[in-house]
Amino acid sequence: MKKYPKSTVLPAALLVYLAVMSYIGYADYSSGKSTSLYYFGIIGTTLLVILMLHLSLKRKERLRREREQDTDGK
Repeated sequence: MKKYPKSTVLPAALLVYLAVMSYIGYADYSSGKSTSLYYFGIIGTTLLVILMLHLSLKRKERLRREREQDTDGK
């Protein structure tokens, strides 16, 4: 079984959660209870945070891998 990196699994799970919450919140948006700026602003901000999390975890994994290679070479 292939082990997926945390930088892929965690953002993917958050994207699924965002999709579900966006679907649930769409009823308020379509009925006019929330503005388009609010609805799409929250989605956009959340996507930005998920992207930043993904990049941060990728960097952390890369640094860990480089550190392990350095200790193996000594």
